[in-house]
Amino acid sequence: MATSASKGQIFTWQGTDKQGRTTKGEIESVSLAMAKAQLRRQGIKPKSVKKKPKPLFGSGGKKIKPMDIAIFTRQLATMMKAGVPLVQSFDIVGEGLENPSMREVVASIKSDVASGTGLSVALEKYPQYFDELFVSLVASGEASGTLETMLDRVAVYKEKSEALKAKIKKALTYPIAVVVVALVVTALLLIKVVPQFAETFSSFGSELPAFTLFVLNISNFTQEWWFIILVVIIITGAAYKEIHKRSFAFREAQDKLMLKMPIVGDIVYNSVVARFSRTLATTFAAGVPLVDALESVVGAAGSIPYAKAIRQIKDDVTTGSTLYSSIGQTGMFPLMLLQMVSIGEESGALDEMLEKVASYYEDAVDNAVDSLSSLMEPLIMSVLGVLVGGLMIAMYLPIFMLGSVI
Repeated sequence: MATSASKGQIFTWQGTDKQGRTTKGEIESVSLAMAKAQLRRQGIKPKSVKKKPKPLFGSGGKKIKPMDIAIFTRQLATMMKAGVPLVQSFDIVGEGLENPSMREVVASIKSDVASGTGLSVALEKYPQYFDELFVSLVASGEASGTLETMLDRVAVYKEKSEALKAKIKKALTYPIAVVVVALVVTALLLIKVVPQFAETFSSFGSELPAFTLFVLNISNFTQEWWFIILVVIIITGAAYKEIHKRSFAFREAQDKLMLKMPIVGDIVYNSVVARFSRTLATTFAAGVPLVDALESVVGAAGSIPYAKAIRQIKDDVTTGSTLYSSIGQTGMFPLMLLQMVSIGEESGALDEMLEKVASYYEDAVDNAVDSLSSLMEPLIMSVLGVLVGGLMIAMYLPIFMLGSVI
């Protein structure tokens, strides 16, 4: 039940399934008659089928975020572990979701599952929300008859992954916010406050201090060219976004630079190691072969240099090398990870050892982000104090000099 408008129209429907239970959902079809025919082929007896109205404003719902998927997975896993049937679990989970867009996706998946489609196949229709790793783990659970256990593992993985992403976002957003606030405050002072002093200085009839003249010149330039400056900033931001989207080399260079930055580089490094360990532990525990598990880890690396390193690890493992030696040859992973992998391979508890490593580095990221936040707070005050204080000193300096002459 894709939602691409290029393939047809979206219809909302209500009806009963093969067991006589009332159900509803959405379906895409080229016409109303075809929609009813599709529902009958799925074992649904339609009672009401009508074209879905277009929203008056925007897309008609909130954007589905990764955290919405994590919450959905956790709730579905909880229902399954409590012994609630899968289709009924969808009803319960769907009613409790706050995001209307997410409720629509859940209703569509439930409709597919109720008509006999496997859960993994139903999830595959929404690759923008459920990636290959998610789908493959669910498929593994269906094949082994341990779907509720696998959903619980996927839920833990998604929760940990999203928590880690939130910490990284917090660490990277904070310095940017400092710069933006400083620039906005400085611009307001230069455009609104400094000109008021300039009018006063014009009646002095004496030469102004060099620092005051410097600030006045900046103020005049900002007032005259503020629109051009704003346009340049917008164009620069748009150009960066486009280059980042299109250029692999640019993204790779940026990722390398991030790893070399003080403080932030350590946070990024620890997060990459945590993601590597968590993803590999989850896939390996699910019974996915090591080579296939490493392929999933590549997509979850979050850093191009490390994605390349993981591909090299995968190639070495494919040729018969141990995971321990393959990781060690890259020279990019910490000794603790190597030791735990070695112990895991020897004891047959690789997934448990990797989970311990993941937890350790997730805690390291959490502590580093807290430390960065504590460091940035006085830094914000210092930067704003220097900028605002510097401008005020420049404006009052002529008044002080005039007072000393009198």
